[in-house]
Amino acid sequence: MNDYTEEKYADCPEVKKRIKQLRVGKQVIKSPKVSVVIPAYDIAPFVRETLDSVFAQTYNNFEIILVNDGSHDTPELEKELAPFFDRIVYAEQENRGASQARNTAICLASGEYLAFLDGDDLWHPNFLLSQVEFLEQNGLDMVYCDAELFGEELFEGELFTKTSPSRGRVTTETLISAECNVITSGTLLKKEWVVRTNMFDVTLPRMQDFDLWYRLAKNGATIGYQTGVLVKYRVRLDSLSGTNVERAGRNIRALNVIREKYGLSDGERPVWERQMLVYEAEYALEQGKFSLTRGDFADASAHIARANKFFRKPKLFLLMTLLKIYPRLALRLFKKMRPAEYSFIAPQKS
Repeated sequence: MNDYTEEKYADCPEVKKRIKQLRVGKQVIKSPKVSVVIPAYDIAPFVRETLDSVFAQTYNNFEIILVNDGSHDTPELEKELAPFFDRIVYAEQENRGASQARNTAICLASGEYLAFLDGDDLWHPNFLLSQVEFLEQNGLDMVYCDAELFGEELFEGELFTKTSPSRGRVTTETLISAECNVITSGTLLKKEWVVRTNMFDVTLPRMQDFDLWYRLAKNGATIGYQTGVLVKYRVRLDSLSGTNVERAGRNIRALNVIREKYGLSDGERPVWERQMLVYEAEYALEQGKFSLTRGDFADASAHIARANKFFRKPKLFLLMTLLKIYPRLALRLFKKMRPAEYSFIAPQKS
């Protein structure tokens, strides 16, 4: 273990207890402006492309801290990382989840700023330069940007903001209302703020990133959004976090966590109540479509009717009517008119 490796442990001695190995490359910058934080779990086929995108940055005052979160493919991962070991900080720990891996990297980070990047996503060459300049010129504590989806034909070229828009000032209210949506691989923020707000909460089963953004805003951090598309977000059907139904359910649970963990201010309460109605209606809609593709027409009809009480859209009313009278026609029309969505949620043939 060299002197610089010991320095990496100094600020966060508890990390030493959970790290199985730590390598600090000889070419790692000792006083970087930015620490790039990359959690890695079973992403060996993609990590080289990810690191290439970081080393292709037009801004070069950074270090990379990659934390192997107990990957099943560790031998393959380390083989892919071999050409980079001299230029990165590499830590290996037992599997504790992406948020704990990020916390480990944060403890090891030397930079004033942190930039989070998932191990299979990519940055455009101007990502760091653009983000650092935007943050500093606007006196912000955190900045995030838009992303382009790739990796699966169904989503190829679609922008993150198509379904998860951002507009206006980032506050706890606009985070709760989903007017502002942050993609983790598009963030750059001051390390002192992350440490001050106790980093990622690893006790939460999901939505730890949303919880952190909320805490930052609640504690007074200034968060800005720049509209540039500076990230390529890889979509992998084998790693999508469950069905649309499950994702809609997670949105509901995230709001419940905010209320139970922090309480709601007078300004947040009406926003929370309105957004909960939206999420419950979205959950009913997704459950209805899920049941429809599986031929459970009674369940589909009940959930679509529940969703329509909130959305009140002509197409939903038509679908609800068809489900009562000609349910198989409703299924055929859904398959014909929404083929991409149908193929995504329909049961897969073995």
